[in-house]
Amino acid sequence: MTQFLEMTGISKTFPGVKALDAVTLELQAGEVHVLAGENGAGKSTLMKIMTGVLKADAGGSIRIEGQEIDIRGPLHARALGISIIYQELSVVNNLTVAENIFLAREPRNTWGLIDRPRMIAEARRALAELTVEIDPAAVVGTLSIGQRQLVEIARAISYRSRLIIMDEPTASLSNHEAQVLTKLVRKLASQGIGIVYISHKLDEIFEVADRISVLRDGRSVCTYPAAAMTPDLLVREMVNRDFGALFGTHVSHATDEVLLSVRNLTEKRPGGRGSRVRDISFDLCRGEILGFFGLVGAGRTEVMEMIFGNRPATGEILIGGGKVRIVSPSDAIAQGMGFVTENRQELGLVLGMTVRENFSLTHLAEYCSFNVVNRPRETAACLGYIRTLDIKTPSPEQKVMNLSGGNQQKVVIAKWVARKPRILIVDEPTRGIDIAAKAEVHALLNRLASEGISIIVVSSDLPEVLAISDRVIVLKEGRISDELQREAATKERVMLAATG
Repeated sequence: MTQFLEMTGISKTFPGVKALDAVTLELQAGEVHVLAGENGAGKSTLMKIMTGVLKADAGGSIRIEGQEIDIRGPLHARALGISIIYQELSVVNNLTVAENIFLAREPRNTWGLIDRPRMIAEARRALAELTVEIDPAAVVGTLSIGQRQLVEIARAISYRSRLIIMDEPTASLSNHEAQVLTKLVRKLASQGIGIVYISHKLDEIFEVADRISVLRDGRSVCTYPAAAMTPDLLVREMVNRDFGALFGTHVSHATDEVLLSVRNLTEKRPGGRGSRVRDISFDLCRGEILGFFGLVGAGRTEVMEMIFGNRPATGEILIGGGKVRIVSPSDAIAQGMGFVTENRQELGLVLGMTVRENFSLTHLAEYCSFNVVNRPRETAACLGYIRTLDIKTPSPEQKVMNLSGGNQQKVVIAKWVARKPRILIVDEPTRGIDIAAKAEVHALLNRLASEGISIIVVSSDLPEVLAISDRVIVLKEGRISDELQREAATKERVMLAATG
């Protein structure tokens, strides 16, 4: 393999923080090079420099095929053959799949008009490379998050780039979709395309990587051939601790007291159309962590949105043995519920607001006297959760948009935990979070359960569901297909229930 990219001495300073300090990264043509590190280690900042979104501090150099290059912006990077699939979705929800794939480069006919039949045909070919069935004419906003992620991947592939950066590309994908992507990554590498692959999933890293580089606190730590690296060594290099020290032994805090009962919950579809998610019934006990697992499209998120009043439904919800009426999120909040949503950037945060402002959104009244916010008290509470959750931010006044994905997720969790709910629904709690942060989130959820809070964890990460849950409910095609106590919930049995 020949060397395609060489980044040497790359630094980047933001107000109050040095995100990168003399980082070095090399990529060969046809290589899958995994970039690993905790959230806040500098991975995304380095990728933004590589794609022209950010300019590095003076003193470093970027060479492509031996020639020093000043990457002037994203369009210049794309012209150089560099594309990126971001961790957070960048699709336009009110456009079709085909329009997203060819956004700003639509094929034209002889009269200069957009050639829609050709665009749809080419979009269909790009999707066929992923072996997924998505209608190119479908509006992206109607797709699941996993399907939207695949549209982003199809768009990057359609550029025919020489270097593709994949930032947590499987975070929202089902096991099958992730396996398809892994095969595609190897196929692209065999065609001479270099891949920079960012992932927090250890099994995935060792499945795709040729080499692995680790960043810690904005500095280069090491680079190993994948064959010379082990999961334990990788974790130690990333967090400077052994793997076994991160996760404690699971202790159940579930009681026999049923706090939440759901009976025959069925999605109410417009126009009386048939409901995809139907007849959902289960109990949740005080102090219990109840896991929900299912493949993409199984209805996990839809069930939680119905319980929280964000999706019309029929059926009954009882809290503490009494029937409650929940037709909106405000009703659910009034009943002591909290909901950490799957899509943190669209539904969980106001990106232009500060960490402090986002933190207090769910319980601002606690800091108000005579309709005036007590800013010192609000800030003190926010600082307490910044320390508790180890949120990496220069101050509570940092805008949330400037935090890494994992730290954004911690802010979402903090704003609900601070409200002290009786029932906390957490949808994909560790999507895009590094292994150390994942251990911190698991420890936090266990601590909340020990305090009597009842928790529902929804995740497409089967090892996570099995590790944290007292009991597991499996969904398949909008129905409960199995309900398992912790000791009976093996990978094989859960996957059998999920796939039928």
